[in-house]
Amino acid sequence: MSSILILAIGLLLLAFVFRVDFIYYVVYVCLGIYVVGQLVTPRIVRKLKLSRLYNQNAFLGEIVEVQITLFNQSWLPIPWLNAVESVPPALVIGQGAKRAMGFRSKETKHISYKVKAMKRGYYRLGPLMVSAGDLFGIREVSNRLPVDYLTVFPAIIPLSHLGLPSRLPYGIIPTRQRIFEDPARPIGIRDYQSGDSIRHINWKVSAHHDDLLVRTFEPVKSLETLILLNLDPSQYSRQTRYDGPEWAIVVAASIATHLSGERQAIGVATNGIDPLIYRTEDSGTFNHETGRLQMPEKNIPDNTRDQDGSRPHGAGAWIIPPKPGRAHLMKVLERLARIEVQRSGPFFEWIRPACNHLSWGTTIVTITPTGDEKTCSAMHQLVRAGYSPVLIVVEPFTEIRPIRDRARSLGFQAYKVGRMEDLAKWRIPKRSGRIHV
Repeated sequence: MSSILILAIGLLLLAFVFRVDFIYYVVYVCLGIYVVGQLVTPRIVRKLKLSRLYNQNAFLGEIVEVQITLFNQSWLPIPWLNAVESVPPALVIGQGAKRAMGFRSKETKHISYKVKAMKRGYYRLGPLMVSAGDLFGIREVSNRLPVDYLTVFPAIIPLSHLGLPSRLPYGIIPTRQRIFEDPARPIGIRDYQSGDSIRHINWKVSAHHDDLLVRTFEPVKSLETLILLNLDPSQYSRQTRYDGPEWAIVVAASIATHLSGERQAIGVATNGIDPLIYRTEDSGTFNHETGRLQMPEKNIPDNTRDQDGSRPHGAGAWIIPPKPGRAHLMKVLERLARIEVQRSGPFFEWIRPACNHLSWGTTIVTITPTGDEKTCSAMHQLVRAGYSPVLIVVEPFTEIRPIRDRARSLGFQAYKVGRMEDLAKWRIPKRSGRIHV
């Protein structure tokens, strides 16, 4: 029972015993204050509109400003209000979001704070807890703004900085085999033939020659690209057990961004695990210090399918089919931002089954720590199946010359991208390093 209600009952007894009219007036005032605090205050707080505005995607080293808006939709004021935003200490810059304030009717106030993207991953921001009440402290009412999430992308490095040529054998390339014609590559005109598309008719030239003429285009073959990413920590050396998979993810994200910038279809297949997909109420918790989504501890089901069309290939292994477009690139980068390492089966046994769904001629960029004989043999099988594999070795201590000679004898190319010191150099990218597709 509230203290003011106890006071009112005591005063009422005194007024009844001593028959003092003034005490009755005091009792009426106390009861009125109590009723207002119990009925009006909750309604005002329930009408308080809360919203959080920020950029949900960020790059390494980027500072993200989070703005919280509080709007009192009621015609009555709020005497006092405390707002506390739960932010991981490892991300927040400054004092965070802790404010005490009062509201007039129809008033809007803003709370802003900044977080810094220190490491790729999937982070939690919030919840925002709001408590408010009346001047007499009769009742305190709480409101809550649910959590939101921040995705920190891997570093995006130009291919020239990775030591890779900008024209690897992937994408749309000219060919003598007439698979299809690229409308962006006109090479001349010819007479109209039955079955030609009306869209290819050159109407201006046809009107000038008084005959139907159609444009001719350069024959090309469209090669989709699938990036095979090996994130099994047991296959990395002891010196690169932690930084090696992180560097491999940076290389995969950089290649995917470059190909998408060339308007190519890209996809990713990895033996890593995405904690968000398997996150349930009992697993997939967030670290209290960093706010980062952690690995689930329970067994991983094999029949899970994500909303973006990716599908599992064995326990924890996921395939995102190749597609073009910026929206698809963002899905790939989001997956690479969340992906975590896990122990899996032999990588060379996983390569061929992961490519069964691909069309003929697809380029397969395999990113793995070393190019051992079994891995090269598996990639040779891809060559014989009609694919165009490319091997990228990311271990800095690997001797690339014998791997390159072995790959050349088996019909594919091999490159070494083992400069892991670039990972630290690119943790804080410049503005020019953002994606432009």
